[in-house]
Amino acid sequence: MKKFLGIGAVFAILAVLQIYIWCVQAGPLTQTAFVRVEKGTSLNLMAQGLSEQGIISHPFIFKVAARFMGLAQKLRAGEYKFEPKVSLWKVMQKIAKGDVFYRKVTIAEGLTNAEIIRLLNGNPYLQGEIVLDENQGTILPETYTFPYGTERQKILLEAQEDMQKTLDAAWNNRDLTLPIKTKKELLVLASIIEKETGVPEERPLVASVFVNRLKKGMKLQTDPTVIFALTEGKSDLGRSLKRKDLQIDSPYNTYKYYGLPPEPICNPGKDAIFAAAQPAKTDYLFFVATGDGGHNFSKSLSEHNKNVKNWVKKISK
Repeated sequence: MKKFLGIGAVFAILAVLQIYIWCVQAGPLTQTAFVRVEKGTSLNLMAQGLSEQGIISHPFIFKVAARFMGLAQKLRAGEYKFEPKVSLWKVMQKIAKGDVFYRKVTIAEGLTNAEIIRLLNGNPYLQGEIVLDENQGTILPETYTFPYGTERQKILLEAQEDMQKTLDAAWNNRDLTLPIKTKKELLVLASIIEKETGVPEERPLVASVFVNRLKKGMKLQTDPTVIFALTEGKSDLGRSLKRKDLQIDSPYNTYKYYGLPPEPICNPGKDAIFAAAQPAKTDYLFFVATGDGGHNFSKSLSEHNKNVKNWVKKISK
């Protein structure tokens, strides 16, 4: 009897050893794979799915090991990323820890609410409806990370909280000589700066032009506000501005009305917001595109007109 018990013990040890080897050896996966485990998925279905996708070779061993190690009740729903040759043990640990894969969505600087809604609605890894006020400027352009199945509204709420924090910080550190009375006005100015230049180092210079104009009681005369008046931020204009466009009767038409528009014309990024709060100290009152992505700045109308002629020559070549 003792002899048989001894042989049984040996077989048991060998079986455990073999299970251990199967658990820790390199798995069959040949390329990076993403697996979604739905809420309520049973251990059997999970093991079967992992096997069918070529991530594990032994679904039965997966189930046995998960139960033996007390992980069967800890396996969590979510999307998981697995690298080639990942072991069965690492697969099990990752799912038990809920180490889900975080995806990214980037909200670019200067997008309008309509563009952001289209961006989020077009992301297949997000879900749910979006509720968003029509007023621009409440969303901070950034890259946001999220696990599969996150509500779109949650991303927006996070972006709105970040915008408020950024705006508060900029306002608290603003140049006190600014002709800006409220945080909302600061945001309006930042939105115009954002639309006027995509060159980071130019933003403080562009800000200085508009601030100098406001101080002198001059019209801002900025094209992006007219474009917003024509499109309401819902789409691209799809063409160049025409002279007749500058006559549109809208509070956003800064060629017709003095001061800032009533609301932001887009969702500006951090750089534009802080540029609005701390503009460069200049005497510039004008700027025009160079044709190379940047702008030429000038203090006088005569100098500006020369820059305009140079720009026309460049784009006409």
